[in-house]
Amino acid sequence: MAPSKTKKKKKVDTGFLLFKIKSSLEMRIKFLSPLFALVFMFVLPSCNQAQQKHSQQEKAKSALEAPELNEVVDADQFFLSLQGDTLYPVVQTAEQWKAQLTDFEFRVLREAGTERAFTGEFWDNKKKGIYTCGGCGLPLFDSETKYRSGSGWPSYFQPINKKNVKEIRDVSLGMVRTEVVCARCEGHLGHVFEDGPKPTGLRYCINSVSLDFEPKGKK
Repeated sequence: MAPSKTKKKKKVDTGFLLFKIKSSLEMRIKFLSPLFALVFMFVLPSCNQAQQKHSQQEKAKSALEAPELNEVVDADQFFLSLQGDTLYPVVQTAEQWKAQLTDFEFRVLREAGTERAFTGEFWDNKKKGIYTCGGCGLPLFDSETKYRSGSGWPSYFQPINKKNVKEIRDVSLGMVRTEVVCARCEGHLGHVFEDGPKPTGLRYCINSVSLDFEPKGKK
């Protein structure tokens, strides 16, 4: 018998194979790129429009639920308008504020004036109750946190809710202080200092004219 011939295995040219794969991928990418571009051109604007429409609907809903901004607050009622954690801002023109406030209230609340020490209505008030913003009626301080600081202005060691007051850096009069304003109408209240009693160590030094008072138990 003739000896059997051994079949030689064909060598695979890996370089050529990789080149073919690469060429094939490049062709597919070139073909698909315009399709992806078309998808982004049509899909993304639609998503943005839907998002904008939803945002506009939410704003319209909030506007309908918000209270009248120019409503004058009665001294014996709270003008508290909360939706979740959101305080609706009270925005009025200077003329509208002047029609609502006395000249001195306007000077302090809207122009950051200051009443003289020991002259305000509440600096020595010992009654139990809630001190509200003189501009919009937002509850600001509880009498339980009021103490006699000796400064001549009503002093509290904490607000009724931190969200109800806003702090602003004040560099007027050649010094650096922290101004306190109503978080809703941004009426000037006074300043806060770090020389108060425990537990906060803070002294909210507030103008009486910036406040109204709601005695506890009043119907």
